[in-house]
Amino acid sequence: MAEHDLTARMAAHMNCHLVFPLLEFLQWRPGRVYAVEEILQAKLRLLIQGTNMVDYAMDTHKLLHGDTDDDVVVPVPDDMVERRHEVVTRLGALAAPAAPIVSALKNHHLGPDKEHNIRMLHERFQIEALYQYAKFQFDCGNYPDAAENLHRYRALCTSSERSLSAQWGKLSAEILNNNWDVALEELNCLKEMIDSKNSSSPLNQLQNRIWLMHCSIFIFFNHGNGSYGIIDLFFQDKFVY
Repeated sequence: MAEHDLTARMAAHMNCHLVFPLLEFLQWRPGRVYAVEEILQAKLRLLIQGTNMVDYAMDTHKLLHGDTDDDVVVPVPDDMVERRHEVVTRLGALAAPAAPIVSALKNHHLGPDKEHNIRMLHERFQIEALYQYAKFQFDCGNYPDAAENLHRYRALCTSSERSLSAQWGKLSAEILNNNWDVALEELNCLKEMIDSKNSSSPLNQLQNRIWLMHCSIFIFFNHGNGSYGIIDLFFQDKFVY
């Protein structure tokens, strides 16, 4: 059965964080296609190489190497403990310059003029610090806060490339939060952004549409109107190859 499984082929077109729900499904579905040890090994490789989800990596290591008969767990390697310390330290360092921006936006220390607000915030704060903080939160698996901070950043961003990157992150975070209505809105917004990037090369647009199609599957298979949405998207001329 494993030779017919499409997980590996799909994973190549996804953010690595979106692969974990697929691995979770393979791990817990009845009539497993792969042995649990194989899935745990795949998870651990992905966690170590592609994310900062250090606690999840340590828990996966314990599941993979634990002695289930005697209920004895092999100690977590020192390099994983050291890595966790590095991640926590880095998270704190990124949170500090982003905190004043978040505070200003939360407490609405802004006037009615949107253009003035954006200009004022750019003059007073390090706006890119908010993006870096949100991105690191996402890498750590803190998807709710990452989604919220990416939303804040997008409202202030003046770079089309950075805005597109933030939009990808926001879409992925809402999928991983299982917020299907919001995720569908983000999907449609991202589709418009990809279509409107006239300066982008045809190859780049093609790659972005492929990524979008793969991400959309999570939404359409969980949203109430997903069966209509997947037909509408996949049969558009720009998505038929």
